[in-house]
Amino acid sequence: MTPTVAEGTAGTARHPAPMALYEDADLLVLNKLSGLLCVPGRGPDKQDCLSARAQLHWPGALIVHRLDQATSGLVLMARHADAQRRLSLAFEQRQVHKRYLAVVQGLVAEPPGIWADIHLPIAADWERRPLRIIDALQGKPSHTRWRTLAHNTAAGTTRVELEPVTGRTHQLRVHLAALGHPILGDALYADAATQAQAPRLLLHAGELALTHPATGQAMRWDLAADF
Repeated sequence: MTPTVAEGTAGTARHPAPMALYEDADLLVLNKLSGLLCVPGRGPDKQDCLSARAQLHWPGALIVHRLDQATSGLVLMARHADAQRRLSLAFEQRQVHKRYLAVVQGLVAEPPGIWADIHLPIAADWERRPLRIIDALQGKPSHTRWRTLAHNTAAGTTRVELEPVTGRTHQLRVHLAALGHPILGDALYADAATQAQAPRLLLHAGELALTHPATGQAMRWDLAADF
């Protein structure tokens, strides 16, 4: 079941209300824009973020998971502490289904529609934080499912769908770069030419599905990418 879009409270010019695809007494499903932090960062210039904007319009809203600042798409928030605990547990137990859309450099050899698996362990690159690296000795097991959607032979790029099984920091970006297909616009893991091919990171969280923590109802939301 895909619930109808709900309208958030009208925002102010300085703190616009995030677009809410769904809201009830227990949870929110919001659209995070590329370039917006999920939670506050260090310093006064990094206090504007999705969670702060949400709390202005849905007091008490609590973060459950995060997207990278450069990534756009669906973010789930809880309306109270008990819902946050239940939803966080669902993420921990891999009971939340997520899919992403990306455009990558190069023409991926796999034929469209066939799912493949990436199993490459990811570790922090302590000397170049916040970067991550593939590290067979120190890395944590990391699993991504992915498939080709379409090739753009003129541009030399491929549109892909991604399904993270584990949830490591920068996992999708690191895994695709390790395969030789960095995401367009990726300022961390792509070369200068690939970065310059897009004005933003072309990675979008477009599908989210879970069991409602209070009602037990199966819920699903879809949000098209703007690229």
